[in-house]
Amino acid sequence: MLEERAYWLAWSQVLGVGPILLQRLHQHFGTLATAWDAPLEKLREVEGIGNKVLDAVREARSRVDPETLFQQHCENNFNFWTPIDEEYPRLLLEIPSPPPILYYRGQVNLQENLGSIPAIGIVGTRNATEYGRRWTKKISAALAQHGFTVVSGMALGIDTEAHRSCLDAGGRTIAVLGTGIDTIYPHSNNKLYEQIQQQGLVLSEYPPGTQPEAKNFPPRNRIIAGLCRAILVMEAAKRSGALITSRYANEFNRDVYALPGSLNQPQSMGCLELANRGAQMILGEGSLLEMLGEIPQLDRLEQPSKPLPALSPELAKVLDAIAPEPVSFDAIVQNSGLSTGDVSGAILQLELLGLITSLPGMRYQRL
Repeated sequence: MLEERAYWLAWSQVLGVGPILLQRLHQHFGTLATAWDAPLEKLREVEGIGNKVLDAVREARSRVDPETLFQQHCENNFNFWTPIDEEYPRLLLEIPSPPPILYYRGQVNLQENLGSIPAIGIVGTRNATEYGRRWTKKISAALAQHGFTVVSGMALGIDTEAHRSCLDAGGRTIAVLGTGIDTIYPHSNNKLYEQIQQQGLVLSEYPPGTQPEAKNFPPRNRIIAGLCRAILVMEAAKRSGALITSRYANEFNRDVYALPGSLNQPQSMGCLELANRGAQMILGEGSLLEMLGEIPQLDRLEQPSKPLPALSPELAKVLDAIAPEPVSFDAIVQNSGLSTGDVSGAILQLELLGLITSLPGMRYQRL
């Protein structure tokens, strides 16, 4: 598996070979390691590969050693997933163009990657009004308090408000960047970037060091839409990047919700048009949570069972008190019969062992 991951990384360095073409290469040759070593004429058999791409492959093979490239990424702590990894976000595998390489920094939650913890995207204009910010804060906090993961793009305006409000409410948030994983944009979000790493995840499909360019952000928006069960557009002008995210959401069969606004406000026109085309309207926290609660559950993936490690009697009591469904801290204390301090220490150890996961609102879930 390690060798194949190195070849996914190597192929991502080939100019003109994007997510769809990589999927075709993988399907045609079985592995990308085989494709990397295949004669150029064999590569020509794959739909979409012509002379220009073959020249790029020849050039990449002359300068890229897959194993060396992989070692360099490991040495620089550039963590990443490929579509063949078990941890790769499940919902992204369902879209037509899953990122071949998905770099990440922060706190990984396997249940979130499997889709068991639903993620909701919040997007909107950089030039947000006070009305848009106020409702974004309300909605993001409500989602966080009810166990949803909030996903956005860490841009100014609505994105920034969504992330901050989620964090302030004790929730978990994911930022999808249009830059390299190590490049913060805008610079004013330096502190927010660090906070997200401590309480969520930062993702990017772009190689480390990639600087902000306008062409990078529409593809970034497809990842936001792909990760989420629903997209909320809080404010958007007629030509807003948020509308690109909503179009991807429609393409990926995700639900789209729009916050209604004033006809006199340019930042509301995109949302009003979305509502006119069938998007569901956000009419308050309560009604939104009720509608989101009706999203069908994903089928659970069968995971290979692992034998439990030897646990002390105290750890075993706490683990027995935690169900596969979210359980509050107070309930764990009551069911285990242990003191608050003993339960806190046991929970930390069980998290480190990968046996449980923490959720917003001091709730815990057995894995």
